[in-house]
Amino acid sequence: MLALVKSLPGNVSLESMLREIRKLRAIRAVSFPPGLFADTAPKVLAGWRQQAVVESPSHLRRRSPQSRLTLLCALLVEREREVTDTLVDLLIATVHRIGARAEKKVTDQLVTAFKKVTGKENILFQIAEASLTRPDEEVRQVVFPAVRGGEQTLRELVHEFKTKGPVYRRTVQTTLRASYTNHYRRGMIALLEVLEFRSGNTAHQPVIDALALIKRYARAGNTTYYPLGEQVPEHRGTTGQWAEVVFKEDTRGRRRVVRMVFEVATFQALREQLRCKEIWVTGAGRWRDPDEDLPRDFEARRTEHYGELRKPLNPREFVAQLREEMTAELVALDEEIGGLDWVDITERKTGAIRFTAPGPQEEPRNLRKVKAEVGRRWQAVPLIDILKEAMLRTGCLRKVAALSGGGTLDAQVLAERLMLAIYAYGTNTGIRQVIGVGSGHSEEEVRYARRRYLTLEAARLIATEIANATFAARDAGLWGQGSTAVASDSTHFRSWDQNLFTEWHSRYGGRGILVYWHVERGSVVVHCQTLKASASEVAAMVEGAIRHGTTMRLEGNYVDSHGQSEIGFGITRLLNVELLPRIKQINHVRLYRPVAGDANQFPNLRAAMTRPIRWDVIENNYDQVIKYATAIRTGSASTEAILSRFTRAASHLAYQAMLEIGRAQRTRFVALYLRDRDLQREIEEGLNVVEAWNRANAVIYYGKGGEISTNNREEVEMAALCLRILQASIVYLNTLMLQDVLAEPRWSELLAPADRRGLTPLFWGHIRPYGEVRLDLASRLVIGDGPS
Repeated sequence: MLALVKSLPGNVSLESMLREIRKLRAIRAVSFPPGLFADTAPKVLAGWRQQAVVESPSHLRRRSPQSRLTLLCALLVEREREVTDTLVDLLIATVHRIGARAEKKVTDQLVTAFKKVTGKENILFQIAEASLTRPDEEVRQVVFPAVRGGEQTLRELVHEFKTKGPVYRRTVQTTLRASYTNHYRRGMIALLEVLEFRSGNTAHQPVIDALALIKRYARAGNTTYYPLGEQVPEHRGTTGQWAEVVFKEDTRGRRRVVRMVFEVATFQALREQLRCKEIWVTGAGRWRDPDEDLPRDFEARRTEHYGELRKPLNPREFVAQLREEMTAELVALDEEIGGLDWVDITERKTGAIRFTAPGPQEEPRNLRKVKAEVGRRWQAVPLIDILKEAMLRTGCLRKVAALSGGGTLDAQVLAERLMLAIYAYGTNTGIRQVIGVGSGHSEEEVRYARRRYLTLEAARLIATEIANATFAARDAGLWGQGSTAVASDSTHFRSWDQNLFTEWHSRYGGRGILVYWHVERGSVVVHCQTLKASASEVAAMVEGAIRHGTTMRLEGNYVDSHGQSEIGFGITRLLNVELLPRIKQINHVRLYRPVAGDANQFPNLRAAMTRPIRWDVIENNYDQVIKYATAIRTGSASTEAILSRFTRAASHLAYQAMLEIGRAQRTRFVALYLRDRDLQREIEEGLNVVEAWNRANAVIYYGKGGEISTNNREEVEMAALCLRILQASIVYLNTLMLQDVLAEPRWSELLAPADRRGLTPLFWGHIRPYGEVRLDLASRLVIGDGPS
């Protein structure tokens, strides 16, 4: 039973759902008192939970009764919340899968018969002309000969309409109902018995009532309709396309509700409202009551929270400042656009804005010589030695031991085992392949060190310490003053289908997960996180910018088009982070007006202008959006949890206000971007850094063809963190090596301005990532005056 409680979910399937339900019932059967750890800090509770996870039953039995029960209760309390979240994830994914598979099945059946008929207008004209010319004769004699292909063409035309029109939709709905009834219904009904759904919005109460009705008639057998006297709540899911299949007339002509179709429509409506947290689940973590995401002390500490965000208490001051900045940038663009040869704004079908990106800059010509000198001095350095040198120089292992609460292992033995584990995960080769004959450590010993000491928190600490050490070691004369901006982008990794975290990604054309990186201009990674393919990159960008944990002062964030949106601009404005995106379809961007009533205020931008910003919406909901921004800043809720409420499926006043802030900020940015060539190049250079980072992933993470071969989410996150540690180690050591080479005048004088602009510590030609792993802590790399 303990193994069941500790186990993680598998892929999206009925079996996974039933196993998680059994797990949740087993945890609840313990019946520990409510509020058992109400006065315990979350970090302390998470530490107890982690100890209970890594210790075997024999280790737990050797503890005192008080210690054993404390750890086990902490494990159960945390796992109850996690399993509840998993069940909600499975519900959302399963409902989506039922619909997607029904559409695919119907499409596959029809696609072989489907043939697009061309020239429909001509066919209609020919039929009309023939019918009017000879109206009294038979169709077969008049209409069929008038069309090329005759009767067969008309049959294909009718078939095309059916496969694309309402008949196709009804066929999908019928197939979906059959799939739900014959396979998935057992798990969905069992979910209703263990999960309690609630909503703070009366508009969504019909869905809650519908779930209660489904639960009440769950064991009603093969009853087609609900009883005539039963009050069946109508909700958003039973309207529109579903209405004609949910409501039917029986043999006596009475309007009835088809029970199985009603269940399908209700679960689809539930999925949509869960995703935007209009409906939430009791006892969940990520899917809890959204009001719990907000800081509870906001009213008592309002002035302090506003001060932390550097925002005025008066909403009119905030609006006046934003409107002034927006107006100033629009005025500047309107005045200068006539002299800018790379941008033009006029009426076009393809979009009002015509923009030409800046051309390539001068190529650095001497950097290859410098990198070749680094390779000559430190030739074919094993990757394990790069990791070893970085960890010994930064001293981060001492903090890992302190974080884990100590232990009986010798410090050097622990250091070796942790390095081997990090190397095994970061290269994806696996612990068994990394352990050599002469390593002095068994596979089980390294695995225990990984479970006991190398937690996710410890791995993040190691990566952060190496990043901070790189910042501290930099020579300002060579690298310039500290950067205040990072570039963000994701890398797609293929992973096993048995993982609940794995999803199909249309852009990359395969199943897998995303790792989202935040890399600063000097190639130092300051944050990484694993994401589902369907996760919001905007939320990931904000999360990394706010909680990167390094000593870097982050003020700007370069992103590609996927990492920006109007909501993203609004959130980053409130959090004092400048969002700097590369917008691919900038020709379709609309510029909002700062004030209403003056259509000729910006005559040269008129073709791209749209409605004015609704400043009153911002003023009326200013306190609420500040409260959400405070929740993100303080960590009372994740950015993804907050942004899930800010979707077009949610009727939320704060969402409307955040949208208006984002539209104003985006207009300000686009006006500045279009006229500032230096900003355009800066964003492009920043994104090139993170693209180079993604190329390095393939060099380091080479084991098993780069596929994540585990269905354990914690193992997936550990692989991403260890990859981050290896890359951070390379950048740290390369920084020291470059500074050692360029400290000599003959090399520093070789660098032209283009070389200094293109100088980067992210290169690996002198590093040997493959081959036998030999770890020797006594052997050190000599850089500068020697090892430290």
